[in-house]
Amino acid sequence: MSRLRLGFVIGIGMSFLALACSSRDGSPTAPSSAAPASAGLHVGSSGSSQPLSATNAAQPSFDLEAILRGDGFGLVKFRQTKDPTQNIIDLDVWVRDLSPNTSYSLQRATDTTLDGVCTGTNWLTLGKGSTPQPIVTDDTGTGRAALWRDLSSLAPGTTFDIHFRVIQNGTTNVPLQSDCYQFVVRD
Repeated sequence: MSRLRLGFVIGIGMSFLALACSSRDGSPTAPSSAAPASAGLHVGSSGSSQPLSATNAAQPSFDLEAILRGDGFGLVKFRQTKDPTQNIIDLDVWVRDLSPNTSYSLQRATDTTLDGVCTGTNWLTLGKGSTPQPIVTDDTGTGRAALWRDLSSLAPGTTFDIHFRVIQNGTTNVPLQSDCYQFVVRD
């Protein structure tokens, strides 16, 4: 097959893959809602800051989508709703290609040295408020959880580097982890 045809076939295949991963039918194999990409800066593991779009470059990163990579794949949609009485962070977590029928937990670590290098080791298991909540995979290794955290005790504008990992409960196995992201607490 010529290189042009091979490139065309690969391009079509990647398009179908992207469409399959963007399903909105509520199945556990794809995130359920199409939320906009995070505003502001995404700081990758290389430490370089890259604006996500020219129109949003000046906005702080109140929301983010953390991609989890490793032995499988996952996504954490980290969303702050503007509310003057409380600051609740919604964490929609989706994982796939992990061990079937297994319990996992989402953890985060932060640091206040805003250099795009996540050095924090203050791992906190996330859940529903301060109660840890497991992510249990089905028989295909796919799992999902709707978690939340109250950040009302933090001052608006507080900024920190944050990274996530998924740990298999009852073990030290960390099958998924994210790059480093910069996050700002909404006012």
